Amino acid sequence: MGALLDVILPVFLVMGFGYVAAWKLGLSEKTVDALMTFAQGFAFPVMLFRGISRLHLGETFDPAMLGAFYIGVIVGFFAGLIGARYIFKRPWEDSVAVAFAAAFSNGGLLGLPITERAYGADALAFNYAIIAFHAPFVYTLAVTAMEIVRAEGRSAAATAFSVVKSMLKNPFVIGIGLGAFVNVTGLPVPATVSGAVDMIASAAIPVALVGLGGVLYRYRPEGDLKLAAWIAGVSLLLHPATVLGLSQLFGLAEGPTRSAVLMAAMAPGINAYVFANMYSVAKRVAATAVLVGTALSVFTVWFWLGVLG
Repeated sequence: MGALLDVILPVFLVMGFGYVAAWKLGLSEKTVDALMTFAQGFAFPVMLFRGISRLHLGETFDPAMLGAFYIGVIVGFFAGLIGARYIFKRPWEDSVAVAFAAAFSNGGLLGLPITERAYGADALAFNYAIIAFHAPFVYTLAVTAMEIVRAEGRSAAATAFSVVKSMLKNPFVIGIGLGAFVNVTGLPVPATVSGAVDMIASAAIPVALVGLGGVLYRYRPEGDLKLAAWIAGVSLLLHPATVLGLSQLFGLAEGPTRSAVLMAAMAPGINAYVFANMYSVAKRVAATAVLVGTALSVFTVWFWLGVLG
């Protein structure tokens, strides 16, 4: 019960404030969009830049941890894809959007604050190592699948170019790439710039949580609940269970195991809706899956925290 009260609920209360503010306190859709634009397009990339630029690469980039997490991502992606296509009989384009939602856990907005509250700020180094590849990996997987589905005779080179172009415009990828460049080259960051980066990065999580609450109010469940439940099951149970099993198989230490499993156990991120909206497919089911998964994750994250100790 302590984990639920002290670790999980404060994060969801901030999100709940955003939901209530949009519902009853006059927080407009335009303001919610502005909050999410700031958080996702600027503050979070800055936070990722800070985290990646300051990582001790030899200590946190554990190949076994990354392997466990991203094999779990692949398992989740194909479970979502196959389930949507062959169980729920959705078109291939919709199925790719469903697969993205099943594979893209909300490690940034939820995984970071919950890990920090559960295990302290020092534990976040492993989370940042995972996040460094998260958006590029899942977007590459899903964009490639979608471009193949939509290829319609287009050459492999043209499809590859479309994938790369989509990736290079992603703010998360830009922040991660710049952070990696500073880390690898040892390029000094002036104290004044570093201070500004810290100020912006500190706003990322609370602003994003309030904005996410407003977004979840806007996209209330409107059908597709069975498919949304399938996505939630893959995201909240299958993905973390796969990562935990592989972590034990690979002999991971306690720290990287905790970070990898918790990052995998988060609800589908709002990027699931962003991806669906980008291709104008399965938008309603993506939004519903984010809402349903986020609500259920209050209890499933509590379960995984109990498993991890």
